Amino acid sequence: MFDFDFPEKSLKGRIVLLAGGSGGLGSAVAVLLAREGADLVIGYRENRERAAELRDYLAANFNARVLLQGGDLNSADVREGYMERARELGGSPYGCVCLAGDPARVKFDDATESDMIKSMEENYIGPVLLAREAASRMMKAEMPGAIVLFSTMQAIVPFDGSINYAGPKTALIQAVKIMARQWGGRTNIRVNAVAPGVNAAGMALQSISSGKYDFFLDKGIIPRFGKAEDIARTVRFLLEPDNYITGQVITVDGGLTLRRDK
Repeated sequence: MFDFDFPEKSLKGRIVLLAGGSGGLGSAVAVLLAREGADLVIGYRENRERAAELRDYLAANFNARVLLQGGDLNSADVREGYMERARELGGSPYGCVCLAGDPARVKFDDATESDMIKSMEENYIGPVLLAREAASRMMKAEMPGAIVLFSTMQAIVPFDGSINYAGPKTALIQAVKIMARQWGGRTNIRVNAVAPGVNAAGMALQSISSGKYDFFLDKGIIPRFGKAEDIARTVRFLLEPDNYITGQVITVDGGLTLRRDK
C-alpha cells in the first residue's frame, strides 16, 4: 500500500550538458549533479582556468567524469563541440541545461541597436540553438531527455528599463513551451525554464554586493536573497528522469514577483 517508487541517484551515468556550468549558479548545479553520479560537459565562454578548477574538484570529491567545452554558443562549431564531448563520454546527452547568457545591463533608453542584437544572441538565439541540437541527438538515439533553459524573473513581471534583457528572456519562455509541445509525447523530451530572482550568485551578485537590492529585505518583500543551491535543486528536480513536468517555467524568487510593489 505504501510501496512508493522514489529512486535515488537516477542520474547516475547519464550525460548532461551544462552550458555556463562553471559560473556562480552553474557550479552549484554541477556539484549537485556530480554528487548524483551524472557525467558532465561543462561549458565556459572564456575562463578555462575556473572551469578546469571545477572539473578537478568534481573529479576529486565525487569521482565524476567531466569534460570541458569553451566558446560562445552562437558559434555552430562550439555547439557541435558540446555534442562531440558527449560522444567522448560515451553517447548522446540525456540532459541539456543552458545557464549561459548576458546580463545586458544597458537600460532600454540607452541601448543601441548592437546592444539589443547582442542581448538577443546571447540570451535567446544561442540557448535555443543548443537546445535544438541536443534534442536532435536525443531523438536520433531514440532516448528520452530533459532540457532546462534559463530565463529571469524580469520575464515574469515587467521591470522598468529592462527591455534589453527581459525581451529575449521572455521570448525564451515561449520557445520553451513550443519545444515542449513539439518534442513531447512519444518522443518524451521535456523542456522547461527556470526564472531566477535575486540570487547571491551569478549575474545578480554584483548588484547585491553593492546594496542595490537591500530594500527587498528591508521592506519584507523577500525573507532572504536566493542562493545558488536553490537553483541547483530546481534544475535537479527538472532533470529527474521520471519527472512529469514539461513546458513550464519555475520562478525561483522567494515570492519577489508577487510582492515587489509593496
